[in-house]
Amino acid sequence: MAQRRDDVRDTAAVFEQALSEGAYDRACAVLAPATVEELEQSAGSPCAEAVREESLPAGGAPQRTDVYGNQARAVLASDTLFLSHFSSGWKVVAVGCEPQPTRPYQCRIEGG
Repeated sequence: MAQRRDDVRDTAAVFEQALSEGAYDRACAVLAPATVEELEQSAGSPCAEAVREESLPAGGAPQRTDVYGNQARAVLASDTLFLSHFSSGWKVVAVGCEPQPTRPYQCRIEGG
């Protein structure tokens, strides 16, 4: 279980590092396929361009990771990411997520 949490934390860190460096193609490589598809359809542009246009704030370092089977949440200093486990490893399914009182998180980028 600790290894899975470490893997989730590492994936979140890779995503955040790519964002901070403006390496949007690398950020897209860590997104889940359905998230990429949803993002490209809603933005009408390729993933890297769509992520850049979102102007996501830096989330900071992972503060806590929770793993529930093949689903996970990485709580960063100023963002929350949701991840799913695929045969290729952990992928980010939602980013730019903020908790909503008595409702699910509201995410700026998420897959269907």
